[in-house]
Amino acid sequence: MPVPTTYRSYVAVGDSFTEGMCDDLLPDGHYRGWADRVADALAAEAGGDGGFRYANLAVRGKLIGQIHDEQLPAATAMGADLVTLVGGLNDALRPGCDIARVERLLGRCTEELRATGATVVLFTSTDPTRRMAGSARLLPAILRMKAFVHELGQDEGVAVVDLFAAPCFDDRRLWGEDRLHLSPEGHRRVAEGVLEALGRPAAFDWRAPLPPAAPPGRAERLRADARWLGGHLGPWIGRRLTGRSSGDGRPPKRAELLPYSAPGSAAGSTAGSVAGSATGSAAGSAAGS
Repeated sequence: MPVPTTYRSYVAVGDSFTEGMCDDLLPDGHYRGWADRVADALAAEAGGDGGFRYANLAVRGKLIGQIHDEQLPAATAMGADLVTLVGGLNDALRPGCDIARVERLLGRCTEELRATGATVVLFTSTDPTRRMAGSARLLPAILRMKAFVHELGQDEGVAVVDLFAAPCFDDRRLWGEDRLHLSPEGHRRVAEGVLEALGRPAAFDWRAPLPPAAPPGRAERLRADARWLGGHLGPWIGRRLTGRSSGDGRPPKRAELLPYSAPGSAAGSTAGSVAGSATGSAAGSAAGS
């Protein structure tokens, strides 16, 4: 675990997980997401004087090769104190994924970011088999990537947030309607996991299970499955068949490393979009990988 320090700059790199899909919407139409929540906490910790800077380069649907080629040059040039890096799961979702190539590229990304002097935060995937029928084929790749991420985490400048080891993510209430992206509560917990990995005292136990809830009835489950099939799985399959991605042509929501203040601070928040028009919407959450 990195030695606790006050971070003055933070860059988030990755795909829909880091973009913040299915979290609350910001006034500009973008999703908030766990990375924004981490930035809020670090900005407040830095004093709220506008000296904290934040960029979020993540774009939904990106594969690890695209993350390396499209986001890493900008991220390394920014020279931030802290970088979070997520990538590879979109690759694993595709049949015939070359997981050795995914590992090479993830390792290369980590190495290039560490060469700038940044603290790097990596993540293991949750276990989709505990909440999504038909996902057992993904488990070997996810387990292999989990071991690889922990290996990268042996570097003293790399922290790992082990989501696979947190059974609370088996609960569907931590996931959006599309069953692929976190709900607001899921984003809140991941943000706390990142802060804990950076040596901050825990504000709450982010791994703790949610309070028990009555299971949905059969009719409710059937309606939810129908919404998921028509609104999320169908469009996702359609994009795979046509070679398209939900992130095609979409700019990062915060493409420059600019001053950022936690919402409600005296300096005010600059969490809105820096590059491009506000393109996020509640409807945009459909199968964002």
